[in-house]
Amino acid sequence: MSPLISAGELIAELGAPGLVLVDCRHDLADPTAGRRAYAGGHLPGAVPLHLDEDLSGAKTGRNGRHPLPDPLALARSLSNAGIGDGSRVVAYDGQGGMYAARLWWLLRWLGFDAVQVLDGGVAAFVAAGGTLDTAVTQPVPAVFTPKPRPGWTVDAATVLDNLDRQDFTVIDARAPGRYAGEGETLDPVAGHIPGALNRFFQLNLQPDGRFKPAEQLRAEWQALLAGLDPHDTVQQCGSGVTACHNLLALEAAGLKGSRLYPGSWSEWCSDPARPVAVGTN
Repeated sequence: MSPLISAGELIAELGAPGLVLVDCRHDLADPTAGRRAYAGGHLPGAVPLHLDEDLSGAKTGRNGRHPLPDPLALARSLSNAGIGDGSRVVAYDGQGGMYAARLWWLLRWLGFDAVQVLDGGVAAFVAAGGTLDTAVTQPVPAVFTPKPRPGWTVDAATVLDNLDRQDFTVIDARAPGRYAGEGETLDPVAGHIPGALNRFFQLNLQPDGRFKPAEQLRAEWQALLAGLDPHDTVQQCGSGVTACHNLLALEAAGLKGSRLYPGSWSEWCSDPARPVAVGTN
């Protein structure tokens, strides 16, 4: 199954048995924005899941801004949203997939592969002739069995140890300015993990908010990797959210095997003992 589904394909499948649409719209600066967007109009039958409340775990001040949720707690949220072992999920947002990709990755991390992201999100759906609904969906709870996949993540200690070992290459999904240590607005320390490469997640998209064709993504990513096997890379960002967008783009390009550093920069910079690099190298 492709990790992406077009608006036209989804419209043709609306109402299919087992299909669950999940509204992942969010705004880091306004945590209530997603709920307002859902109330104002969502895909027919869609259920909302909140980045902070459903798709992230508890923060300690040292584990990043969006730590991974406990698998059992996430499974409960998914079950309450009507997602069961036999479901098929399409996640969407209004931000080019930056939040929907988080749910896509989380589901796959829990061993669930029947999940796609709506390419282009709400705007593409409406442009393709889809009609939004304002009725609040009342999902029927389902049974979701989490089966976390080992080896899909690395922790801060592993990243720190890798600075000397160089067993893998870290790729930072943040904007070039934040990567360089300029204009940081979300985290208390500016800069990046030493040795990390930069691939701004927005580069995966076309101007209309849809993902670039697979061939173009493959060429761009292969140019960045410069011969690296995707299995020897780890994706990170500010808090482990837009790094999932890069993982989705790699999957769409047929370049599988990269891992996620969930704590990302917000966790890394919480410990002053960890080294920080600035600039573009």
